[in-house]
Amino acid sequence: MILAVLDDSPAALDMLAFTQSLGRQVEVATFAAFDTGDPDDLAKRGVRTLHRITHDELADRAPAASGDALAQLIGHLRPDGVLAVSSDGITEAMAHVAAVTGLPLATNCVEVSTGDPWLLTRVRGGGMLLEESELHVGAADSAASMALLTIAQGVTGDIGAGPVESCEVREFVPDLSETTQARVVERASRGSGMTLATAPVIVSGGRGVGSAEGYRVLEELAERLGGVVGCSRVATNNGWRPHSDQVGLTGTKVTPDLYLACGISGATQHWVGCMDSKVIMAINTDPEAPLVRRATYAVIGDVHEVLPAIIEELNARSKT
Repeated sequence: MILAVLDDSPAALDMLAFTQSLGRQVEVATFAAFDTGDPDDLAKRGVRTLHRITHDELADRAPAASGDALAQLIGHLRPDGVLAVSSDGITEAMAHVAAVTGLPLATNCVEVSTGDPWLLTRVRGGGMLLEESELHVGAADSAASMALLTIAQGVTGDIGAGPVESCEVREFVPDLSETTQARVVERASRGSGMTLATAPVIVSGGRGVGSAEGYRVLEELAERLGGVVGCSRVATNNGWRPHSDQVGLTGTKVTPDLYLACGISGATQHWVGCMDSKVIMAINTDPEAPLVRRATYAVIGDVHEVLPAIIEELNARSKT
């Protein structure tokens, strides 16, 4: 049996379809705090058993508590494998499961074959390469007793099981009395409007912007173009911009129509975040900077001279 762990991310049901396409019996686990896993809908998708993990300590979705709870459920069910979607919260919870149980965890899988051994294809390097590996499950020579996998978002499969009459709900209450976990002490609402993930234009700045005040011209241009401001990791590390503005492997992967990279050298972790943009324009004083060499268009010059000139030209054209 394979246990599919669902959260409330849009990719969770794709992951369920992928799990069902592996040809094994599939049961589902959800967290009551995520308010997901409707039994009637799961029955239509061929799921006969839903394990709903319930505990007051899970209300804030702390990954350590979620991981401990899931590890206890796994110990109770003893499935052959546990598959979860590669969303931030669930991936971290699965890492806690691996730490608690001593089982290996393979993340960001795009292909899985459950033979002997399990054959896995994983996305590595932020999407820059694919890794093929083997996971020996259940063999005597110190192999894993079960597989722990996360499935990359967007990966799906043909659901093999037809609808069933009903899905049985089994409540599971873990013992979290010994769990040490982070607690939410304050919540801040996210601003409305466009985000890095939805904006058609992103004006992004890096070390070459020079300071937090230097981003004012980027903000002006972004507003003029109907976009938002982004940044590289160095800007976040220096306190110039919040982490929510960061583009890259440790920030947000973006796909705008236009990505304007201002004073960004373009290390691999940043390139991974912006490489799917339709058009990339780099502004940099260094003609050999990695992002300049990879960009669709490049302007060699000082950001604080080039951007005001662009804004002046846009304003002039709007008057004609």
